[in-house]
Amino acid sequence: MKNSPLLLLILAVLFSCTEKETPNSNPSALYFPPLSGNTWETTTPASLNWDLQKLEELKQLLKSNSSRAFIILKDGKIVVEEYFGTKITGAQPFDQSSLWYWASAGKTLTATLTGIAQEEGKLDIQKPSSDYLGKGWTSLTPAQEEKIKVWHQLTMTSGLDDGVASRDNFSPEALLYKAEPGTRWAYHNAPYTLLDKVIEGGTGQTFPLYFNEKLGSKIGMTGAWQRIEFNNVFFSDARSMARFGLLILANGDWDGESIIKDKNYLKDMVSTSQNINQGYGYLWWLNGTDSFMPPTVQIKVPGSYAPNGPDDMYCGMGKDGQYICVVPSQNLVLVRMGESPDQALVPFIFLDDIWAILRNIIPAN
Repeated sequence: MKNSPLLLLILAVLFSCTEKETPNSNPSALYFPPLSGNTWETTTPASLNWDLQKLEELKQLLKSNSSRAFIILKDGKIVVEEYFGTKITGAQPFDQSSLWYWASAGKTLTATLTGIAQEEGKLDIQKPSSDYLGKGWTSLTPAQEEKIKVWHQLTMTSGLDDGVASRDNFSPEALLYKAEPGTRWAYHNAPYTLLDKVIEGGTGQTFPLYFNEKLGSKIGMTGAWQRIEFNNVFFSDARSMARFGLLILANGDWDGESIIKDKNYLKDMVSTSQNINQGYGYLWWLNGTDSFMPPTVQIKVPGSYAPNGPDDMYCGMGKDGQYICVVPSQNLVLVRMGESPDQALVPFIFLDDIWAILRNIIPAN
């Protein structure tokens, strides 16, 4: 029996829908720069019909707010790359080779590496953190400590008290009981920082070596982790930050090679992870949610943290306005490095100021 025209039409519609499941279902359409050297293809803003006058306005905003580096990628190619000011250590111009700190934007690197370790069978985020850190890593009772899973560290829901003298101190005496794991969201650096030790406990390798082997060298990043008091901070050039954003935009693939093979983990990483703070995934900040919780306060703020930004944008954000933002619907990656534009622990307002201009630069789809 021949297929009816109606049946063929239905099948065609269904097929076309499955082909358009995600904005980046075909990572091969993206450009990837070589792993070494300075070659990186560019696209001019004019060729994309971007508003050049507004772009100059954006550059002035960045310059007047102590920015050091700013990059926008479109389809993997550089559209905007600007450097401002001088290095913090001297009078040399800040340029393409200058290194800068990621601050808490580097949390996204740790989240990604945790997923890679899990896909390799080295750890399980649903297992107790004490399986990898050893017992007694907190001041809790053994029964209380056993309830904290790696997942709670990834989602900032460990239940440990962030009201201590230092939220960075991960010594057992500074890790005190506040609430049942999973019932309270708090931006608490200490449990996050201990994810480095979780990865080391699971893999048997040092954190920097495992990072470079499984992630950094795979996509051509240059940089290093440095211990600053209790914090483990990543330093790199701006293009390395852009490379990482491109990897996430490409659904964990790099020029035909799958770097993040567990796509379900990657999807969970950049989706709302719990029902307390809608704007938080696995150490990534998510835009376009009904509400979000800023650090240090136990309140839900209605709306998005960057209402001028795209709803599907997700970002790594750190102190002094270190941003790495991915916008799948526009195939964009945005990077900003620099000194503090304001006194916020996570500068949401300045990012929104950037997008208030940028949204008028980029033509509507």
